[in-house]
Amino acid sequence: MLATYRQGPEGGTPLLIVHGLFGSARNWGAVARRLARDRLVLTVDMRNHGDSFRDPDHGYEDMAGDLARVIERNGDSADVLGHSMGGKAAMVLALTRPELVDRLIVGDIAPVAYSHTQLHLVQAMQELDLTGLTRRSEADSKLARIVPDSGTRAFLLQSLDLKSSPARWKLNLDVLSAEMDGILGWPDIDSRFDGPALFLTGENSDYFRQEYRPETKRLFPRARFARIRGAGHWLHADKPREFEAAAASFLVR
Repeated sequence: MLATYRQGPEGGTPLLIVHGLFGSARNWGAVARRLARDRLVLTVDMRNHGDSFRDPDHGYEDMAGDLARVIERNGDSADVLGHSMGGKAAMVLALTRPELVDRLIVGDIAPVAYSHTQLHLVQAMQELDLTGLTRRSEADSKLARIVPDSGTRAFLLQSLDLKSSPARWKLNLDVLSAEMDGILGWPDIDSRFDGPALFLTGENSDYFRQEYRPETKRLFPRARFARIRGAGHWLHADKPREFEAAAASFLVR
């Protein structure tokens, strides 16, 4: 089972929140707490991330299977919100196990294969000398030589465990590197999800382009689209209140 964290009142349909590549459940702390005011919210660490298990396989069918087990452990079905890699895993879950997904929210990702790569970030983390590190600011200074963007560094460093002796990444970097092509890709799935689906994108992100809409509508006929102004790819971190409001509005029954 994935490491799973619960908050909010028990009963009713839970909301399952699924983080993206290099993330963890803790990235969603503030948004999850606010959405949990009147419902049960489950956040998870995906396989090879955070405190969840390590596995040599990191395909979307595998990740969707992990999410299915979490839902089955906590009820009959769930609303599912996934971002980036987690959004793809959530889409695959909805397409392959539609009976488990009531409403689907996908954050800034489309059901297509992408041509960019994140291998440079994996390599940057692998090359960072963790010897003797005790403060995140020290790690940030060292990582800045390889990763110039401060926002990206701050995100990656959330997965650095400085309480461990020695310090370690809470990511299975070797597997994520080996599986990167599949993470950026999209499995060949001949099915569709007929439930309500909301695709939220960041105004300043190019992850979801206009030309991706026809394929998205083919797989998710009831898809709705909304753009959050001033947000980039990590739209829930850039504009958390706006993201929360859009998600909450869509989830109202």
